[in-house]
Amino acid sequence: MFLNFLDQQPRRVLALVCAACIAMLAFGLYLQHGVGLEPCPMCIVQRYALVLVAIVAGITALTQRQGLRVTGAGVMALLSGVGAFVAARQSFLQWYPPEIASCGRDLYGMIETFPLKRAIPMIFKGSGDCTKIDWTFLGLSIANWSFVCFVVIAVLGIALGFRQLKK
Repeated sequence: MFLNFLDQQPRRVLALVCAACIAMLAFGLYLQHGVGLEPCPMCIVQRYALVLVAIVAGITALTQRQGLRVTGAGVMALLSGVGAFVAARQSFLQWYPPEIASCGRDLYGMIETFPLKRAIPMIFKGSGDCTKIDWTFLGLSIANWSFVCFVVIAVLGIALGFRQLKK
């Protein structure tokens, strides 16, 4: 049944992936600005991967051409693989933290130490500790859930690409 949906509604699947990525980004921003959790550099890289997956999935959902859907699904799977790798690395660091954890500087330290011209780009690199688990849901950290989501998106991209190739 699911494979039939991939065959019959590939653009809808891609639009759903785009919407899911946007929802995950919105939730991350809520956790940052609403709850007060500071993202670490690995979290920021995962956000960039989500943005790129959302853009690729959204653009691919708009196309009618089968060749572009295959390419878009492949690029989406590749970007999701990068995001999954970063999330897996962060999960590993959370499970087995090193003795000295340093993932970045705090916001006020950057502004006080560096000129504004250098501090602004550093702000977007994140300042939280990559090994710290600030939030969990069903026993999994944000990095664990991010890994699961990236893997699901990668599998969807691969399945969609192969199903479109067979047509």
